[in-house]
Amino acid sequence: MKFLVMIYSDETLVEAMPAGAFDTTMRECFVHADELKSQGSLIESQQLEPPATAKTIRVRNGRRTVLDGPFAEAKEMLGGFNVIEAPDMDEALRIAMEFPWAATGSIEVRPLKDLSDVRRRVGA
Repeated sequence: MKFLVMIYSDETLVEAMPAGAFDTTMRECFVHADELKSQGSLIESQQLEPPATAKTIRVRNGRRTVLDGPFAEAKEMLGGFNVIEAPDMDEALRIAMEFPWAATGSIEVRPLKDLSDVRRRVGA
């Protein structure tokens, strides 16, 4: 079963990290990611550019609106994601708990829907 592991960060907590701590934590994340890949648990891992680089698109009543940045009044912003393979939610949570970024934000784990089932259902 595949799961999306979303890493949310509070930039004020990240900026408050002692000098060098961010780079040390990132290095540990890469080592951990390499271990997960070698075990077959990590499918994809990406870090996002800062929220200020984002655009949000909405279409309402045929009218398109493009806004700068994320359209959220949130303290924690999505900073990256991982797609992992695990037999169940408990194991997915165990894997996600090994990521250190919960100390500067939160980690959301969500099962991915099997789109082949949806595709068949809608006849696509």
